[in-house]
Amino acid sequence: MSPQPAPRRHGPLAGLKVIELAHIMAGPVCGLMLADMGATVIKVEKIDGGDDTRRSVPPSLAGESAAYLMMNRGKSGLALDLKTPEGRDVLRRLLGDADVLIENYRAGTMERLGLGYDTLRQDYPRLIYCALSGFGRSGPYAERPGFDLVAQGMSGLMSITGAGPGQPPMKCGAPVTDIAAGILAAMGVLAAYTHRLRTGEGQAVDTSLLEAGITLTYWQSAIAMATGVAPGPMGSAHPLNAPYAAFETSDGWITLGAANQTNWLRLLDVLGAGDLAGDPRFAQNRDRMANREALAAALAPHFRAADSATWLARLEAGGVPAGPVLDVLAMQADPQVRARDMVVEVDHTRIGPMQTLGLPVKFSRTPGRVDGPAPLLGEHSRAILGGAGYAQEEIEGLFARGVVRETLG
Repeated sequence: MSPQPAPRRHGPLAGLKVIELAHIMAGPVCGLMLADMGATVIKVEKIDGGDDTRRSVPPSLAGESAAYLMMNRGKSGLALDLKTPEGRDVLRRLLGDADVLIENYRAGTMERLGLGYDTLRQDYPRLIYCALSGFGRSGPYAERPGFDLVAQGMSGLMSITGAGPGQPPMKCGAPVTDIAAGILAAMGVLAAYTHRLRTGEGQAVDTSLLEAGITLTYWQSAIAMATGVAPGPMGSAHPLNAPYAAFETSDGWITLGAANQTNWLRLLDVLGAGDLAGDPRFAQNRDRMANREALAAALAPHFRAADSATWLARLEAGGVPAGPVLDVLAMQADPQVRARDMVVEVDHTRIGPMQTLGLPVKFSRTPGRVDGPAPLLGEHSRAILGGAGYAQEEIEGLFARGVVRETLG
């Protein structure tokens, strides 16, 4: 019998078994968060081509999609044809000792396969079934397909993102609703797991890209609810505090967060602009917010008088929160990023040593980590089937009949 991939012996979720029937981004984000915290995540991909992100190229490394490599590191890979009765039987056997199932198929797909939550809970009452979608599994939009761009538009995010009023709507540079939905789903899974530890009872967890986007509008929704006016884009400025924005220096840009009265006065000391302290337009935060453009105009000449490094050193010495505006490569090389293990190296079967992003949550007693690369399509199929109790001749039969497949390095 082929051995199953070794169980993780680190991280707070060591021993948790997760079956991921998810593709592209939101579902895989949920799976990678759980994997980084110690869960064994078995990624089940369609037998013909696998996760669609495998075709999100360029860029690629040794023929493997860079996007796929990022979203699926630390998981074991099984390529399985769920359209066949035998394939569904394999999945059900895997669910026998699984704790969590993650899926982000279109509404009704799992039900048509006989794998919807209402069906599975009859045989697996302890199972935590996590469904991610564009709009959630209930409500008038439940049947609609959803993408990050659509969710950003409908959640209000695109109406508050951009240089200022009168400009075309702009999405956030990162697919924030996809990523946030995956993180919310992982949080929901852990909450459901806590409930199961107390009661032995599984449940369904349901979140969406739309709800993730709405969650990111806390400040702007508070303003709209209080005033009846929908806020618009403000560039890098803050809707409630000033000065809190990016400022141009003689050689680039820095960000500055003098968002309370103490930091405002500290900023004036650093700038040598004590005269502004007596200007009634800038006396308190409410005054500065009412005169935001005049404030920016008054501060701009000071920042343009020196380079970014000079200002960042002065602001740090003066106790004013500030930072550089880094591109992604500069971010990855930053010493704080490296010190916090947010860029780590894994050894990929085909590529060899390669970099990926690290776990953003640190644990003092049960540290998690990125425990390996993304799998080749079906790379661990034999080991996973062996761990599920299939005899060698049964495994060979499944391969021969095209129910499962594997890719070797």
